[in-house]
Amino acid sequence: MKNLTADELRDMYLKFFESKGHKIIPGASVIPENDPTVLFTTAGMHPLVPYLMGAMEHPAGTRLTDVQKCVRTGDIDEVGDSAHLTFFEMLGNWSLNDYFKKEAIGWSFEFLTQHLGFSPDQLSVTVFKGEGVEGEPGYIPADEEAAAIWRSLGIPDERIYRLPREDNWWGPAGTTGPCGPDTEMFIDTGKPKCGPDCRPGCHCGKFIEIWNDVFMQYNKNAEGKFEPLGRHNVDTGMGVERTICMMSGAPTVYDTEIFAPIMAKIDELSTVTPEDAELALRARRIIADHMRTATFILCDPKGGVKPGNIGANYVLRRLIRRAVRYSRFLGIAPGFTVKLAEVICEKYKHVYPELAVNLETCKIDLEAEENRFNQTLDKGEAMFNKVAEQLKAHGQTQISGKTAFKLYDTFGFPFEMTLEMADKAGLTVDKEGFEEANRKHQELSRTTSAGSFKAGLQDNSEVVTRMHTATHLLHAALHKVLGPTANQKGSNITAERLRFDFTWPEPMTAEQKTEVEKLVNEWIAQGIEVTKKMTTVEEAKKEGAMALFGAKYGDQVSLYTIGDVSKEICCGPHVTNTKELGSFKIQKEQSSSAGVRRIKAVIGNM
Repeated sequence: MKNLTADELRDMYLKFFESKGHKIIPGASVIPENDPTVLFTTAGMHPLVPYLMGAMEHPAGTRLTDVQKCVRTGDIDEVGDSAHLTFFEMLGNWSLNDYFKKEAIGWSFEFLTQHLGFSPDQLSVTVFKGEGVEGEPGYIPADEEAAAIWRSLGIPDERIYRLPREDNWWGPAGTTGPCGPDTEMFIDTGKPKCGPDCRPGCHCGKFIEIWNDVFMQYNKNAEGKFEPLGRHNVDTGMGVERTICMMSGAPTVYDTEIFAPIMAKIDELSTVTPEDAELALRARRIIADHMRTATFILCDPKGGVKPGNIGANYVLRRLIRRAVRYSRFLGIAPGFTVKLAEVICEKYKHVYPELAVNLETCKIDLEAEENRFNQTLDKGEAMFNKVAEQLKAHGQTQISGKTAFKLYDTFGFPFEMTLEMADKAGLTVDKEGFEEANRKHQELSRTTSAGSFKAGLQDNSEVVTRMHTATHLLHAALHKVLGPTANQKGSNITAERLRFDFTWPEPMTAEQKTEVEKLVNEWIAQGIEVTKKMTTVEEAKKEGAMALFGAKYGDQVSLYTIGDVSKEICCGPHVTNTKELGSFKIQKEQSSSAGVRRIKAVIGNM
């Protein structure tokens, strides 16, 4: 087993798959385009969904490989343990109706054993064990094909684990659509089994997942049947941080060279060592993880996400504020977020140049948010002291769970701080009451967010396609009415409405909104043809195309032209004529974040 740096691993992986006929493509933004089902790019496959779905051909071909920045915050409360991260890099290779299981599994095995140096004896794998009764709806056969391939590579059957759908199945994204089994690869750490049922996927630490190959080979129809697809795709993923951790022998991802300069800076800035060693360790890890994620979000070439109270903006705010909370445990002085962003930029700018390009703006946003939240925390401490005084005055010694949760939820005061300050004040805290209040709050949050996009992204449905084309007309109209500085900062499309963010310093006037709406409807009524051609970014620029030119693009891009109205680089999908849009109506124009406005609009029937 080799001891590689992250730089060496990325380079080795991409070159390996390039030698297998794959085209190296640039990773996409961490802010997804036209996907309301997620706030951030959470997996390497997200930017490639239109191509995996067969809606269009990828300009780079049918064999692709890249490194994708990903942000996942579903387990944010778990960050601080040995493995959870909110930002990570995912190595991936894809087959778009090209090769399938034999090649994908064979190359995974080859790369793990011959290039990374893992012994075949360390490798255990899982495959889909099948589900249902043959001939009945919902039946899916076991993936014995994958199991046979692993046996042919020398993995004995006792190390090929057959697991159910919750472990070894992907998709569909909605209630119907493409889906399929996967096979996952695990490295045996050498630890003893925790019991007779210990297997890959067990959380005891014996087996660590290193790679996942997904085989998109079925379509789930409206009746619940899984029918073979006409085209087969492969989607794989290997996490950079986790792989480096396993190869280096480090006890956690935070002990690898990836985090070394960030952790060193945190230690340099720390002036206090909490008596609780576990709390100190957790605080260091949370600060390191959250600041790395926040820096990548704020420096993303697509832009548009600033600390705020809704959606992705709220996630970013929460990351920064959690880092600030935990900085107080370590006695870190205000201003640390900017200093850590500088370290993170220095560590990654050779791989992701946008960090250096956007660092100054990132620092301004971090400083402002840190200052705002420090004021909030000061108020929280004052409120705690007031509560403590009142309790003592009445001869009481316990802070109720409801009060502790109010300090946490209203004032952003971490529960750990309440516990620590209560201990110093000779008080106790109703932990069970706090947990109950927190549980009820989380249930309410999940119920609310579940209905945020009730239509969801219906893949490449007709209505979403029409909405998408309408955003191009809207962008062009904003340029006409407001001027060339009204540039797109993001969009979000469901089957019910389109949402379009753009740079503009103030609310639009009623006259401006009316004029924009009028222009779009005029272009729709004209029945303008929508054309597409493959070209290079340089040629697209020469033709006056609009695009996120700060972002990375492949050698070939899709250029969509709507008469002399709009010319934009885009991955689609689009209608073929503007008449298909029917009509256009602005529902609302509001602030999205500082210097960014948001339009919500709908289209009518054709």
